[in-house]
Amino acid sequence: MSKEGEMVCKRVVAIVLAAGLLGACEQPLTTPQKGALSGAAIGTGIGLATGGSFGQVVGGGLIGGGIGYLGGSALDRAR
Repeated sequence: MSKEGEMVCKRVVAIVLAAGLLGACEQPLTTPQKGALSGAAIGTGIGLATGGSFGQVVGGGLIGGGIGYLGGSALDRAR
């Protein structure tokens, strides 16, 4: 892995850790929140696995998070 790739991985890990620390809450996650978290993790993982640039990886995480939130909201409403 190149130095640029290592830096991207370190940045993504730092962002994910920061989001995890800032997103910690006293109440359990709702279904839409779980969907957003899962979607963001999957989107970021796919971006990293395909070797995308930092912007593509972050974009994948944002798109995945949005889609996950919408899916989780739909599931929550169906209950």
